[in-house]
Amino acid sequence: MRRMVYKHIAKLWKRPRESVPITWKQRLIDWRKEGTVTRIERPTRIDRARRIGYKAKQGFVMVRVKVPKGTRKRPKPAGGRRPKRAGRFFSLGKSKRWVAEEKAARKFANLEVLNSYYVGEDGDTLWYEIIMVDPKNPSIIKDKDISWIGEHKGRAFRGMTSTGKKGRGLMKKGIGAEKVRPSLRAKKRRGK
Repeated sequence: MRRMVYKHIAKLWKRPRESVPITWKQRLIDWRKEGTVTRIERPTRIDRARRIGYKAKQGFVMVRVKVPKGTRKRPKPAGGRRPKRAGRFFSLGKSKRWVAEEKAARKFANLEVLNSYYVGEDGDTLWYEIIMVDPKNPSIIKDKDISWIGEHKGRAFRGMTSTGKKGRGLMKKGIGAEKVRPSLRAKKRRGK
Protein backbone atom coordinates (compact mmCIF):
# COMPACT_ATOMS: atom_id res chain seq x y z
CA MET A 1 0.00 0.00 0.00
CA ARG A 2 2.76 2.44 1.00
CA ARG A 3 4.65 1.70 -2.22
CA MET A 4 1.56 2.60 -4.28
CA VAL A 5 1.18 5.91 -2.44
CA TYR A 6 4.87 6.79 -2.96
CA LYS A 7 4.55 5.88 -6.63
CA HIS A 8 1.58 8.25 -6.99
CA ILE A 9 3.44 11.06 -5.16
CA ALA A 10 6.47 10.57 -7.44
CA LYS A 11 4.19 10.82 -10.49
CA LEU A 12 2.73 14.13 -9.23
CA TRP A 13 6.24 15.52 -8.66
CA LYS A 14 7.18 14.98 -12.32
CA ARG A 15 4.99 18.03 -13.15
CA PRO A 16 4.24 19.85 -9.90
CA ARG A 17 3.09 23.07 -11.56
CA GLU A 18 0.29 21.29 -13.42
CA SER A 19 -0.74 18.91 -10.62
CA VAL A 20 -1.25 21.58 -7.90
CA PRO A 21 -0.66 25.01 -9.55
CA ILE A 22 -2.15 27.27 -6.83
CA THR A 23 -0.40 25.50 -3.95
CA TRP A 24 2.87 25.42 -5.91
CA LYS A 25 2.86 29.18 -6.53
CA GLN A 26 2.06 29.96 -2.89
CA ARG A 27 4.76 27.55 -1.74
CA LEU A 28 7.43 29.39 -3.77
CA ILE A 29 6.24 32.75 -2.41
CA ASP A 30 6.60 31.44 1.16
CA TRP A 31 10.02 29.89 0.48
CA ARG A 32 11.35 33.18 -0.92
CA LYS A 33 10.68 34.85 2.44
CA GLU A 34 12.67 32.19 4.35
CA GLY A 35 16.38 32.36 5.06
CA THR A 36 19.05 30.68 2.94
CA VAL A 37 19.21 27.60 5.17
CA THR A 38 15.96 26.68 6.94
CA ARG A 39 15.29 23.67 9.14
CA ILE A 40 11.97 22.01 8.29
CA GLU A 41 9.75 19.60 10.20
CA ARG A 42 9.29 16.91 7.52
CA PRO A 43 10.30 16.32 3.87
CA THR A 44 8.30 18.00 1.12
CA ARG A 45 8.89 15.01 -1.18
CA ILE A 46 8.48 12.04 1.16
CA ASP A 47 8.85 9.48 -1.65
CA ARG A 48 12.23 10.87 -2.75
CA ALA A 49 13.48 11.35 0.80
CA ARG A 50 12.65 7.74 1.76
CA ARG A 51 14.32 6.41 -1.39
CA ILE A 52 17.63 8.12 -0.57
CA GLY A 53 17.82 7.19 3.10
CA TYR A 54 15.48 9.33 5.23
CA LYS A 55 13.83 7.71 8.25
CA ALA A 56 11.26 9.40 10.50
CA LYS A 57 13.23 8.90 13.70
CA GLN A 58 15.48 10.80 16.10
CA GLY A 59 18.79 11.89 14.64
CA PHE A 60 17.47 12.74 11.16
CA VAL A 61 17.12 16.46 10.38
CA MET A 62 15.60 17.98 7.24
CA VAL A 63 16.92 21.30 5.88
CA ARG A 64 15.74 23.40 2.92
CA VAL A 65 18.48 25.42 1.20
CA LYS A 66 18.10 28.31 -1.23
CA VAL A 67 20.78 28.68 -3.94
CA PRO A 68 20.93 31.55 -6.49
CA LYS A 69 20.83 30.58 -10.17
CA GLY A 70 23.35 31.65 -12.79
CA THR A 71 27.12 31.88 -13.02
CA ARG A 72 29.39 33.59 -10.51
CA LYS A 73 30.46 37.18 -11.09
CA ARG A 74 34.13 38.11 -10.71
CA PRO A 75 34.76 41.25 -8.67
CA LYS A 76 35.98 44.24 -10.65
CA PRO A 77 39.77 44.78 -10.38
CA ALA A 78 40.69 47.47 -7.85
CA GLY A 79 43.20 49.22 -10.11
CA GLY A 80 41.05 50.58 -12.94
CA ARG A 81 39.87 48.71 -16.04
CA ARG A 82 39.78 44.98 -16.32
CA PRO A 83 41.82 43.31 -19.06
CA LYS A 84 40.12 43.01 -22.43
CA ARG A 85 39.87 39.22 -22.43
CA ALA A 86 39.25 38.64 -18.73
CA GLY A 87 35.72 37.26 -18.52
CA ARG A 88 33.36 38.76 -16.00
CA PHE A 89 31.39 35.58 -15.29
CA PHE A 90 32.70 32.11 -14.52
CA SER A 91 31.37 28.64 -13.80
CA LEU A 92 31.92 27.37 -10.28
CA GLY A 93 32.95 23.88 -11.38
CA LYS A 94 30.40 22.14 -9.16
CA SER A 95 26.65 21.72 -9.23
CA LYS A 96 24.16 23.94 -7.40
CA ARG A 97 23.03 20.90 -5.42
CA TRP A 98 26.59 20.38 -4.17
CA VAL A 99 26.73 24.06 -3.16
CA ALA A 100 23.42 23.62 -1.28
CA GLU A 101 24.82 20.63 0.63
CA GLU A 102 27.91 22.62 1.63
CA LYS A 103 25.75 25.53 2.85
CA ALA A 104 23.72 23.16 5.03
CA ALA A 105 26.89 21.49 6.37
CA ARG A 106 28.32 24.89 7.35
CA LYS A 107 25.13 25.95 9.13
CA PHE A 108 24.73 22.65 11.04
CA ALA A 109 28.36 21.77 11.78
CA ASN A 110 27.49 18.98 14.24
CA LEU A 111 25.47 17.07 11.59
CA GLU A 112 26.57 15.12 8.52
CA VAL A 113 24.94 15.38 5.07
CA LEU A 114 23.43 12.08 3.99
CA ASN A 115 21.88 13.10 0.67
CA SER A 116 19.75 15.76 -1.04
CA TYR A 117 17.13 16.31 -3.71
CA TYR A 118 15.52 19.10 -5.76
CA VAL A 119 12.25 20.63 -4.57
CA GLY A 120 11.64 23.72 -6.68
CA GLU A 121 12.82 26.78 -8.56
CA ASP A 122 11.71 30.17 -9.77
CA GLY A 123 13.35 32.72 -12.07
CA ASP A 124 16.45 33.33 -9.95
CA THR A 125 16.51 30.71 -7.17
CA LEU A 126 16.79 26.94 -6.76
CA TRP A 127 15.66 25.05 -3.64
CA TYR A 128 17.02 21.74 -2.42
CA GLU A 129 16.17 19.68 0.64
CA ILE A 130 19.10 18.13 2.47
CA ILE A 131 18.84 15.05 4.68
CA MET A 132 21.21 15.47 7.62
CA VAL A 133 22.11 12.97 10.32
CA ASP A 134 23.37 13.45 13.87
CA PRO A 135 26.17 10.83 14.16
CA LYS A 136 26.26 11.08 17.98
CA ASN A 137 22.55 10.38 18.48
CA PRO A 138 22.03 6.99 20.27
CA SER A 139 19.27 5.92 17.84
CA ILE A 140 21.64 6.53 14.89
CA ILE A 141 24.52 4.65 16.57
CA LYS A 142 22.23 1.62 17.15
CA ASP A 143 20.80 1.63 13.59
CA LYS A 144 22.98 -0.70 11.50
CA ASP A 145 21.81 0.92 8.22
CA ILE A 146 23.14 4.40 9.07
CA SER A 147 25.69 3.99 11.90
CA TRP A 148 28.56 4.12 9.33
CA ILE A 149 28.06 7.89 8.95
CA GLY A 150 29.86 8.53 12.27
CA GLU A 151 33.17 7.52 10.66
CA HIS A 152 32.78 9.92 7.69
CA LYS A 153 33.41 13.52 8.71
CA GLY A 154 32.78 16.44 6.33
CA ARG A 155 31.18 14.38 3.55
CA ALA A 156 29.75 17.41 1.71
CA PHE A 157 33.10 19.25 1.56
CA ARG A 158 35.05 16.19 0.40
CA GLY A 159 32.63 15.31 -2.41
CA MET A 160 31.51 12.07 -0.77
CA THR A 161 27.77 12.57 -1.23
CA SER A 162 25.92 11.40 -4.32
CA THR A 163 26.10 14.76 -6.12
CA GLY A 164 29.73 15.23 -5.06
CA LYS A 165 30.71 11.90 -6.59
CA LYS A 166 28.83 12.77 -9.76
CA GLY A 167 30.64 16.12 -9.97
CA ARG A 168 34.00 14.38 -9.56
CA GLY A 169 33.17 11.94 -12.37
CA LEU A 170 33.04 8.89 -10.09
CA MET A 171 29.68 7.61 -11.33
CA LYS A 172 31.40 6.28 -14.45
CA LYS A 173 33.47 3.09 -14.29
CA GLY A 174 35.62 1.10 -16.71
CA ILE A 175 36.65 2.23 -20.18
CA GLY A 176 36.87 6.00 -20.48
CA ALA A 177 37.10 6.53 -16.72
CA GLU A 178 40.74 5.52 -16.18
CA LYS A 179 41.83 8.98 -15.09
CA VAL A 180 39.08 9.80 -12.56
CA ARG A 181 40.34 7.63 -9.69
CA PRO A 182 41.64 8.35 -7.10
CA SER A 183 41.19 11.90 -8.44
CA LEU A 184 41.85 13.99 -11.52
CA ARG A 185 44.50 15.98 -9.61
CA ALA A 186 46.31 12.82 -8.50
CA LYS A 187 46.56 11.66 -12.12
CA LYS A 188 48.03 15.02 -13.16
CA ARG A 189 50.58 14.88 -10.34
CA ARG A 190 51.73 11.48 -11.50
CA GLY A 191 52.08 12.80 -15.05
CA LYS A 192 49.61 10.39 -16.66
